[in-house]
Amino acid sequence: MFKTISRNTTVELVEKKSKFITNLLYVESKEEAENYINEIRKKYHDARHNCYAYSIFSDDNIINKFSDDGEPSGTAGAPMLNVINSNGITNVLAIVTRYFGGILLGTGGLVRAYSESVMQAIQNSEIINKDYGIEVDFFVEYSELEKIKYYFKQNNIRIINITYEEKIKIKVETTEEELKKIEEKKNELNFKFLEYIICCKKIITYSEEHKIIY
Repeated sequence: MFKTISRNTTVELVEKKSKFITNLLYVESKEEAENYINEIRKKYHDARHNCYAYSIFSDDNIINKFSDDGEPSGTAGAPMLNVINSNGITNVLAIVTRYFGGILLGTGGLVRAYSESVMQAIQNSEIINKDYGIEVDFFVEYSELEKIKYYFKQNNIRIINITYEEKIKIKVETTEEELKKIEEKKNELNFKFLEYIICCKKIITYSEEHKIIY
């Protein structure tokens, strides 16, 4: 499970006539982050700098990357990434666009400005919990429907939809760990299922109480 932002956020900071526009974005892959970076560069093509930093949790590894985009080395990207990491969030991309105001800030001033820009964006965001999960189709007889629905509710397994055909198909959102528990305890459960099919992997959103958000 990891912490991240619930929605994209944009904030502005003015420091000695220089304008810093921060876009804090939720991303799920390096490719998605790079696409956002290209989009922001096109949008603010007349800006002096478009510095960025991102941290992405992928395949049990953390991918960190940053760029000063022409600012003095170590004054923008690295401080931005430090703010992201110190707040314990991942799967986020911070891009700070700077419109130069004609007054030099110095290396210390730049570090403070870029750090404060990202901090303000995080403070304006809602922090939520997410985890990698799976979407699964369970097939059951009609007589088992209410029992399996009750089990899912009691064990925090989200029902996405139910299809009523010759057999009932229940599409759920859960974790691999929960599915493993069902498989291991299937002879002890008070319901029976015919089979299940894992449809895809996906990221699941949790509430503060670590319950899947419906």
